[in-house]
Amino acid sequence: MAEDGELRRISNLVVRVVAADPGLRGDAEDACQAAWAEFLGRPDTVRDHSRLGAWLTTVARRHAIRAVSRRARSAEVEAAVAPAGAAESPEAAALDNDVAIALWRTVDSLPDRHRRLVWLLAHRPELSVREVAAELGISPSSLGKVRSRCLAVLRYRLTAQGYTYP
Repeated sequence: MAEDGELRRISNLVVRVVAADPGLRGDAEDACQAAWAEFLGRPDTVRDHSRLGAWLTTVARRHAIRAVSRRARSAEVEAAVAPAGAAESPEAAALDNDVAIALWRTVDSLPDRHRRLVWLLAHRPELSVREVAAELGISPSSLGKVRSRCLAVLRYRLTAQGYTYP
């Protein structure tokens, strides 16, 4: 294993490489820490320790991308459920409440897997794709298709009830 100075140099390099992507800049340090934690949990994943920096960079970049994706999903769900600004009047607040009630009533009418998926997206945005797939009992590679179908059905049913998507 390398010395403290070498580990610090590798960490700084990983953070700089991940932060070079403007979309990941804010998550670079946390992603680097997550990559180190993953390595420390499974040190045998890196057979050639001369490639540790490259491995950590790849893992950190993936962690940063997942963090950005989780925030985007969370913002997407919040935007669908809650309006962007505060209600300007009691009438607007009542209308927003009606939309939320219609949304969740429509979600309740979906098949079980779709209901659980929407609930996970709304209430557990921190879960990774792999974790959501495990919760639903499907493969991570099929989650995107299931999510697309689910949201298309939800959008269709809400549109049929007279609600529009912005």
